Amino acid sequence: MTNLGKVGVGGNNPVRIMGILNTSPESFYKKSIKTSKKNISNTVRNMEIDGANFIDVGGMSTAPYLSTLVSEKIEVNRISNAIKIIQNVSNLPISVDTCRANVAKSALDLGVDIINDISGLKYDEKMIDVISDYNPSLILCAFNAKRVSGNQITIVKNLFKKSIDILKKINFSTNKVVLDPAIGFFRKTGNGPFFTKINSDWFSRDLQIIQNLNLIKQQFPILISVSNKSFIGKLLGKESPSDRLFGSIAAEVVSVLNGADVIRTHNVLETKDAIKVASKLSGRNKGL
Repeated sequence: MTNLGKVGVGGNNPVRIMGILNTSPESFYKKSIKTSKKNISNTVRNMEIDGANFIDVGGMSTAPYLSTLVSEKIEVNRISNAIKIIQNVSNLPISVDTCRANVAKSALDLGVDIINDISGLKYDEKMIDVISDYNPSLILCAFNAKRVSGNQITIVKNLFKKSIDILKKINFSTNKVVLDPAIGFFRKTGNGPFFTKINSDWFSRDLQIIQNLNLIKQQFPILISVSNKSFIGKLLGKESPSDRLFGSIAAEVVSVLNGADVIRTHNVLETKDAIKVASKLSGRNKGL
C-alpha cells in the first residue's frame, strides 16, 4: 500500500482529491490565488468540507510559459505563512509544491507531510539530502530540462525511472511515492524555469498521456493535475482559465477511468462529484 501522509492511495483505495492553494500572485489561474489569512482560512475550510483529502500549497508558479521565478526567501515566506494558517483551521495532510531543498526543509520543519517536486528531484541536487533526513511522502513529476523526443509514453516512463533511481541511492521506501506525468509542462518554448522541451506538439503530447495513463502507471499510484490547464483551453477555444471548469471535469473523469489515483484540482466540490460517479459507473471502487 502507498500512503501520502497518513492517507492511503492507489490499490483498492478510493480516488483521492488534492485541493490546490496558490499563494503566488504570478500563478496562471488568478482566481486560485489566496494571500490573506482570511482567504487562505476560508479556502481551506471549504476544500475540507467539499471533500479534499489533501491541501497542496504552492509559493511559486511553475507555469512553463510564464516568467515566474522568485527568490527562495519569498517562496519560503509565502509557504510558511500558508502552512501555519492551514494548521490552525484543518488537520488535512499538507503537500508543498516546491523544487527547492531549502523551501522543502522549511516546510518539513513545520510538520508538512508531503513534498510535491515537479522536477522529480532533478532541479536541486540538495533536495535528496532533505528527503533522506525527513523521510516525507513524495509526489514526483516527469521532468527533464533538456530537449526530449520520441515516444511520449516511453519518455515519461524513463523520466519516472530516473527519479526512482535517485531515491534508491538513499534506500527510500517507494510505498511513499506517487508519480505525476506532468500535464502542461512539456513545451517547445517557454520563459519559465520549469518546463521540459520537446520536439513534438505539447497539445498532442498531453492528450496522449491522459489517454494512456494505464500504460504509464506500472506499480506506482498516479496523480494527475489537469485543472484549468492550457490543453483544455486549446481544445475548447477558451483562453481564460476561468472558463475551463467543465472541460477540467471531463478531463478528470477520463483520467479516473484511465487509472488516475489522485486528482489535483482547483475545483474540489465539482471534482468530488465527478469522481464519485466515474468510480461507481466504472466499477473501479466504491467511490469516495
